[in-house]
Amino acid sequence: MQLDDAATILGRADFFEVCDAEQRRLLAFASERKKFRPGSVIYASGDVPEGAHVLISGTVATLQDGAEDNPFLVHETGALLGAMGLVVAKPRPVTLKAIDAVETLLVPRAAFMKLANQYPQLAARAAERIRLELTAYLGAIEQVRGRIG
Repeated sequence: MQLDDAATILGRADFFEVCDAEQRRLLAFASERKKFRPGSVIYASGDVPEGAHVLISGTVATLQDGAEDNPFLVHETGALLGAMGLVVAKPRPVTLKAIDAVETLLVPRAAFMKLANQYPQLAARAAERIRLELTAYLGAIEQVRGRIG
């Protein structure tokens, strides 16, 4: 894969708006294009991530343990899958499975963290982005909390 192709793919992922063009190129250089067949597990609940995947093509299902009959489907090009894997080496809480032929760009945590350490402004923008996304997620959970049970 061409370096410019990978940088373009990263440019489609909203999360990587925290990076400037050169930082995306540096991440693209360290990233790896992956292909998964229909039904393949991209990562399983309990796996410790190497990083995060950017969806290039295909549809993936996010499956909670015990809720395999109610998957959350993702098919948007540029979707960042497992974003927290960029910054923490904690086991994944869900399983990600390919529904059809899927292609992703794996962005290694080590590369992202090295870049964040070299560019404190990038680290600050990434931390703020993650904080905002978590706050929105927790707010959405709060809204449905009374209906769950």
